[in-house]
Amino acid sequence: MSESADSARSREPGGAGEDPRAAERRIFRDTCVAAAIAVAVSAFVAPWRVTAGLLLGGALAVFNHYWLRASVASMFGDAREGARPRLGAARYVLRYFIIAAVVFAAVRLGLVTLVATLAGMCAVVAALLAEGLRQLYFAIVRREGT
Repeated sequence: MSESADSARSREPGGAGEDPRAAERRIFRDTCVAAAIAVAVSAFVAPWRVTAGLLLGGALAVFNHYWLRASVASMFGDAREGARPRLGAARYVLRYFIIAAVVFAAVRLGLVTLVATLAGMCAVVAALLAEGLRQLYFAIVRREGT
């Protein structure tokens, strides 16, 4: 196989030379898409509190993903070799308390159902499953070509 073919193959999604941030961007996008689909379907077949719970859970899943990505980037992105990460554990864990407080307040006010909110927060699971299937597909396709 020629060098240019190897180079092109490594830039395919799931390829060995793929930018690591590409999978992260796809997971973020797929999380948004999964939450949007869940809310759209729920709007027609479920009570409004369930739809609101899915919307809140999906928004919290996106918020959590974004904050986790930003936290890890600030911890390790500009760290020197062998240096300790700058971010304290308190700031890292703060997002869990914020998410719990928002969910608690929304459930307590009767705006959402807890189960629907937790299901909305699982939109990231659907995104990870989609990414895993995507990687499996490309692994099989590349294996058959060799």
